[in-house]
Amino acid sequence: MTIVVLVIAYAALWLLARPSGVASGSFVGQLLGAESVLLLSIGLVLISTLPWVEEWFDGIDRAAIWHRRVAITGLLLLGPHVLLASNRAGTTLGAPLGVIGLIGMVALAVWAILPRWRSIIPRRFHRVITLLRATPGVGLLRIVLGGYERWRALHRTTGLFLAAGFVHGLLDATPFPVCPVLRWSYVTIGATGLAFYIYRELVARHVGSLHDYQVATVAAISADLLEIVLRPIGRHMKFVPGQFAMVYLEAKDGWHRHPFTIASSPQEGVLRITVKALGDYTARLPDLVRPGMPAVIGGPHGRFNHTKGTSDQIWIAGGVGITPFLSWLRDLDQKPIMRRVDFFYTHSGSDAPFRSEIEAIAARHPTVHAHVLDTSTHGRLTVDQVLGITSASPRELSAFLCGPEGMVRTFQTGLRRAGVPDQQIHREYFDWR
Repeated sequence: MTIVVLVIAYAALWLLARPSGVASGSFVGQLLGAESVLLLSIGLVLISTLPWVEEWFDGIDRAAIWHRRVAITGLLLLGPHVLLASNRAGTTLGAPLGVIGLIGMVALAVWAILPRWRSIIPRRFHRVITLLRATPGVGLLRIVLGGYERWRALHRTTGLFLAAGFVHGLLDATPFPVCPVLRWSYVTIGATGLAFYIYRELVARHVGSLHDYQVATVAAISADLLEIVLRPIGRHMKFVPGQFAMVYLEAKDGWHRHPFTIASSPQEGVLRITVKALGDYTARLPDLVRPGMPAVIGGPHGRFNHTKGTSDQIWIAGGVGITPFLSWLRDLDQKPIMRRVDFFYTHSGSDAPFRSEIEAIAARHPTVHAHVLDTSTHGRLTVDQVLGITSASPRELSAFLCGPEGMVRTFQTGLRRAGVPDQQIHREYFDWR
């Protein structure tokens, strides 16, 4: 809501302070360009890793989701900005900077979207895209672009491209010479976003909380699931069950950084992370990581916490989405839960990872009822099945969800329709990582 208010207020300021003599089409185009700078600056604030940003958005994962939304919206505004805005008396430096900023940010956005092409392109075109990916030219391009690590390194240049676009607007916007309020509000917005960018790139790594660890064990839980246990070297990181951490691992091919949800209890004295082969890096982890290798842990982050729920709760996990719930369950022996919990864990195959441990924990805690379902034989879990098992009224329920995006969205929609208040439906956005 705060972001929407800022966007509307900035547009209102431009309209109220509009100087005479600027053509309507050009003025609208320049307004959209200024709004784009506002949204992209907000995006830099959201990924600054400052604690108050995480607190304001109820978790750094939610802040990252909003970062993506405002960045995409800001880039979309650049289309009509380019078509409408015009300044024949523009400076010789302004136009090239605008082109550099536009091309750079669009290229980074497209690069970020490419790995998620299946969720964006209609299914009927998937076969064609798959065939194109197998052609030599596209294969060479994929090698040049590299994987997640190369994209992340270049994605850090976003602020530089925004700076180019910001200076372009400062030099070439026609309302600025005759309207100081528009000029200085624009300067304030752009400078704020770039200040947060500089903080993240040059300062954050020196003031953040980092902890030295070492890989203790690497064990295959299933064909595509791996558990890595990290032992502290010195001070153990304090965390709340359900949080995640930035894990820096030194592997055979160098250092890697990736956010992982913590699966262990805070009382264990070690960190357990459960990894599913979802991307380039995670798929290669079994071959890259060995016991004894060093690790650095940053964090913790996240606000996925069952203690903010009502007295009747449902926990729903799908696949590797079991991870935050494992941390909650493993902590129950130290901190028993007084609320009634119906825990639903769906997995394809009869041999569900961690099934025996989950059932043993539930047997020790009478308020926790575990329901482990094999979707290959029983089909997908439905909202009606969940609500049919719990005895509480939907309005008295709190729901905690973690799993594949399609499953989570289906349950969010179904639970709302059934009467569960929106503020009582919580999810972990592990897919943003």
